[in-house]
Amino acid sequence: MTIVATIEQLEAIYAAKPVPASTVKEVARITPHYRALIEASPFVALATSGPEGLDCSPRGDTPGFVRVVDETTLALPDRRGNNRLDSLRNIVRDPRVALLFLIPGSGTTFRVNGRAVVSADPALLASFAVDRQPPRSVIVVSVETAYFQCARAVVRSELWNPARHVDPAALPSPGQMLAALSDGAVGGRAYDEEWPDRAAATMW
Repeated sequence: MTIVATIEQLEAIYAAKPVPASTVKEVARITPHYRALIEASPFVALATSGPEGLDCSPRGDTPGFVRVVDETTLALPDRRGNNRLDSLRNIVRDPRVALLFLIPGSGTTFRVNGRAVVSADPALLASFAVDRQPPRSVIVVSVETAYFQCARAVVRSELWNPARHVDPAALPSPGQMLAALSDGAVGGRAYDEEWPDRAAATMW
């Protein structure tokens, strides 16, 4: 294995200079066009870092669930989940975050890097309530860099092509994976059968 160990080695491999379009798009604020991308997105991957290492967590909700508070501030509700709190534990100790927004049907993705805090402000929580259920916290992000990503990755993956969608029945189910990992103590067929009703009752 040939390891690239220095910046000089890396730059020698990627000798071409970045094209202007790849650099001019990076700004320290949410522009009107960038706001439109955020408000169209129902899914964002949230990357954080902490003493135990890195974490990347999927976050999904109705389009626009990440609120553009102003040009340099975003707010992301923490909906009900598995209570691992990996992302939130990291943010409390290391505020650096990265967001990657996906928009169904679009090749364009959108990236934000910044610093975040976890807020439990009652008025802020109430403003994100769905079916009278507020989130238990809201992640407030101060934007440091924002830019859209070109569509090559989405085009190559054919992410939105229905013909490429994988039949869930061809994959191991959560219940099967849990049962295998726990020697049958957790998961199994009952877990899979009960999950739809359990998820519907605890969505918000």
